[in-house]
Formats: sequence, C-alpha cells, structure tokens
Amino acid sequence: MTDELERLRRLSQSLDELLRSKEENKLSFYMPYLKQLEFHALGDVKSERLLMAGNQLGKTLCGAAEAAFHLTGRYPEWWPGRKWNRPIRMWIGGESSNVVRDTTQKLLLGDLAAHRGNLGSGLIPKASLPEQPNWSRGVDSGVDNISILHRTGKFSTLLFKSYEQGRTKWQGDTIDLVWFDEEPPPDIYSEGTTRLTATNGSAYMTFTPLKGMSTVVKMFMNNPGPDRGVVKMRMADAPHMTEEMQAKALARYPEHERKTRADGEVMAGEGRVFNVAESLISCPPFEIPGYFKHVIGLDLGHGAGDRAHPTAAVWCAIDPDTDVLYVYGSYRRQGGSIPEHGNVLRQRGIIPIAWPHDALAADKSSGKTVASHYKAQGLHMLADHAQWPDGSNSVWAGIAELQNRMEGGRFKVFSTCFDWFEEYRSYHMEEGKIVAIDDDLLSATRYALMMLRHARKPDVDSPFGRKKVVNRVASGMDFDVFTGQ
Repeated sequence: MTDELERLRRLSQSLDELLRSKEENKLSFYMPYLKQLEFHALGDVKSERLLMAGNQLGKTLCGAAEAAFHLTGRYPEWWPGRKWNRPIRMWIGGESSNVVRDTTQKLLLGDLAAHRGNLGSGLIPKASLPEQPNWSRGVDSGVDNISILHRTGKFSTLLFKSYEQGRTKWQGDTIDLVWFDEEPPPDIYSEGTTRLTATNGSAYMTFTPLKGMSTVVKMFMNNPGPDRGVVKMRMADAPHMTEEMQAKALARYPEHERKTRADGEVMAGEGRVFNVAESLISCPPFEIPGYFKHVIGLDLGHGAGDRAHPTAAVWCAIDPDTDVLYVYGSYRRQGGSIPEHGNVLRQRGIIPIAWPHDALAADKSSGKTVASHYKAQGLHMLADHAQWPDGSNSVWAGIAELQNRMEGGRFKVFSTCFDWFEEYRSYHMEEGKIVAIDDDLLSATRYALMMLRHARKPDVDSPFGRKKVVNRVASGMDFDVFTGQ
C-alpha cells in the first residue's frame, strides 16, 4: 500500500509539473488558423498590416502571439512572417490603460490584476521574464514597460500605451514594432508609424471595424499602396466557432451589426443615416415587367485627390401597382468624359435622367451647362434639376422618404449592386451632419426619388437605344458593366 501511495504521489507531482510547464510556456502551443497564418505571413512583405475580423474570433490572440515571437526571438519552424535576429523595442497600444491591462497585457504576461505572481502565465514564457516589470503609476497592476529575454541573451523592451493618453505620448521615441489592438485615432496611428522610419520597422492592427469607414480603415481599404495589406477574418474562418455558437452569437447582435461583429465587415461610425438592415432591402435580380416605369439618378463627378467624387448613376424602376421602387443597376467611375458616361447611361435604353442642381454650371470653354452636354449625347435629361413637387430640394426630405420606403417594404435594391451596398454600409453622420464621402450612389438614388413622378418606360426606338438589352434588365448577370471598375 505504501509503494502504491508513493507511486500515485509521484504521478500527481509529474502531472503538476507538466501542467505548470504548459502554463509557463503557452507560446509553444499556439497554432494559428489559416487566416491568422495568412496575416502572419503578410508581415514578410508588408510593413503595415490590418487583421479585420469579427468579435471573439481570435484576432487579439493572433496579435499577441506574434508580439511574443518577435520579443523573444523564439520563432517556430512554421513561422512564415518577418523575423528579427536581435532584440527589439516594441509598443502595444489600446483604447485605454484599463483595457490594455485586461486584454493585451493579460494575454502576454498573465493575469497580474488577479495576482502579480502570475507573471509568466501568458504567451511570453516565464523563462523569458527574469525581471519584474516597471508598473504603471495610474493603473492598478498595469505595466508601463518590461524587459524580455531574447534568445540572443540580450533584452527586448516592451512598452504599453493607450490612445486616451493623446498624441504627444506617442512621440519622441524610435521603435522596431508597434501593435494597435482596436482601431486607433488617425493622429495616433500616424505618430506610431512615424517612430518606425529609422529602423525600417513594422506596424500591425487587429480590430473589428465598428467605427465604420474611418480614416484609418479607408487608408487600407481604398488607398493601400505597396506597403499596406489587409486580411479579413469571418466567423466561418474560426474553427472553434461551431454552428451552434455562431447562431447564438448572431442572435445577440442587432441585425444591422451582424455583418460587422460576425464577419468584420465595415460598419458606419458615429451614427448610421439609415438603420434598416441590408437583408430587408436586398432582393435577387428578376425580370422587370414591361409595365414598370424607369428613371435614372445621376450624380456628377468632381474634385481631385482625397476629395474626389466619381460620376455615379443608379437605374430605378417602380411598380405602379405596389409603389415598390427597385434599384436594379449602379455605375460609379472616377474620371472619364461625358461621352464615356453617356455610352453607359444609354445601355438600357433612353430613360429619363434626374440630375443635380450643380449640372447647371456652365462650361468655361463653350458656355454651355453640364446638363446640356449630357443632353447632346442623346440622353433624356429632365427639364429641371432634381427637386420635390413643391420646388424644394431638401436632402433630409429625401432621406426621410427613403427610410419610410425601406421600413414599409417599398424600396428594394438588386443584390448585384455591390457598390451601392458598399456605400450604404458607410453612410453616416458626424456631429449631426452627413459625411459627404463615398455617398455618390446614395445621392443619385435620392435624385431619382425626387423626380420619380417623371419616370417613364425606356425609349427603345431611339437611335441611341439598345432593344435587346432593355427587354432583359432583370438578369443581373451582366450588371458588372455598371461598376466602373
């Protein structure tokens, strides 16, 4: 009996040591999902990266594991990303000091808020943490900075920062690597990446785009350049999310947030203009009956650089029996000439075109208005600029009418109008004002709605018309000609 008890005691001791070893060396057990691996690999070719993912999919874990590999220099054999063969100096930032302590700090160093003796129970191995951290003065159990033993025998330095500290706290240092967990304000992102210039360093971000098409998101989505890259991670890309877990998660989110929280799709920031879920206005393409009446809404392109607006148009048809308005085609193109736009606007036959007030501006060379130049292309430009029956042209009246139609099931958009839905997701307000960025198709839709009383059947007998296309506007399969891409 004594021998048996001793054997059990030793077995228990061995299990305790095994568990303790695992607890103090979690990094060895990190195995990324395919999307996380793609994000790591992107670091070898891009100096600025964004992992845009839904909630609870492992984006912060991915960022923390990468930080631990770089800080310790202990890269696994499968590592596909950038490598440093020396100790590094790294910043990690988050929205507030408390959030940083409870997320990135906890993942990397352990739950120090519960007990400071937990140092080394995070992703950075305990053996790589021979020294105590320098504690933050303003946050209980928060770490200001800590030295981490690199495989070379020298030390990397890790500093934790928060966005609430303001821009000045992100200045005056030279670093090798910065990780923004949760989206940073644009000025702080700029300061953080500026610190990398002298070292040819790298920056990466991990967040769910709840702030919508913000300045930072637009840099990566619209103007990535050669040094920026994005990896999108959806709920379906996370193997730990079973179908049952996915269903429960989706049920917790308001419908208009589901695409963002589940799949990392960009959502409007600081207040959506429209609060109707896409699923309630999207419909599959269908053969539009001949008795429907049509109108095109046209928004003029203007400006240059970051303020440039493309020329945009939407093809609309209304069912006179049900008063349901359908957007069945969309066109958006940066630059281009009026004859080039005219060729596209004639694709479905000669349809009445609602146009904005600024089309009354005269061309300096000819003295003719922009509207007359379009009319010269054989297009049916309505006699007056877009206005309500009482002669007003209120933007908010248009928004209210669209909202009423959406809520009442009297406004639908063909699911093939991808550019239209892209703008719909990012259409938002700041400080009570609509942000006039990436709103061109929405503006064109509003013009069409204002002049809906002038909708007519397409003129297919015009020498500019195309009979064979007009009679099958429904298929939706050839709508890519409208994207302007």
